[in-house]
Amino acid sequence: MEHDRASHAFATLGHPGRLAVARLLMRFAPRAVRPTEIAQALGLKPNTLSHYLSDLTGCGLVAVRRQGRSLLYSIDVDATGRLLGYLAMDLGRARPDVLTSIPQSKEPTVTHTGFHVLFICSGNSARSLYAEALLRDLGGDRFIAHSAGTRAGTHPNPLALQVLDRNGHDTTTLRSKHLSEFQSPDAPRMDFVFTVCDTSAAEECPPWPGQPITGHWGLPDPVKAQGTDAERALVFARTYAALRRRIEAFAALPVASLDRISLQNRVDQIDARELAKD
Repeated sequence: MEHDRASHAFATLGHPGRLAVARLLMRFAPRAVRPTEIAQALGLKPNTLSHYLSDLTGCGLVAVRRQGRSLLYSIDVDATGRLLGYLAMDLGRARPDVLTSIPQSKEPTVTHTGFHVLFICSGNSARSLYAEALLRDLGGDRFIAHSAGTRAGTHPNPLALQVLDRNGHDTTTLRSKHLSEFQSPDAPRMDFVFTVCDTSAAEECPPWPGQPITGHWGLPDPVKAQGTDAERALVFARTYAALRRRIEAFAALPVASLDRISLQNRVDQIDARELAKD
């Protein structure tokens, strides 16, 4: 990256508001996000957010595309990578004492069997429980599935449990868990962390130890569905089906033989393919 472009990007990120927007978009990557969702997550006024997004697109760190009448914004992962590379290799002169905390992206993620996978949503009452049960049953002993929510005091939704029971999953051990259970020092180290709702992806969360592969597979919350019991049950069933397709594709990945970059790309492609079908 050229010095002038790097300087422009660093100056843009030097403002707390613009930095917050860039960090939020990175948590959704590679998905694009509507400005209304960004403003709601960060508590920003629309005109203030508009200025921030204009500055971020102007320096090349954020891309924008039109979908109908809406503008969708996404982090430019390649441009962000070049900026970080400049920071480490040019500014940092690739000194080993500077690079010690940066993981080697081309090394295999893990070499053991039983990869720990955590699915996060806001309540851990439906979507993330679906994902936990699906991976447990479809992934065999290659994966150890977990799920958690960002809200405390929630319980498995009865309609979600009915869908799981109807599809042959054992629900006797499923329970709603708060995210803090997996952030303690004695918690298992995660190899993969997925957010399955936009609310959990938008929330501030410290980096996970071990730099797990991350993915965002945001789906609407079936718990908020309106209508008759039959109509609500149909929404829960459709949400289950959407997650099942993603989990089946994920469980089929040759995880142990892929480097981190390839694995991250494959995880992103799973969601992109499903979104294209919608």
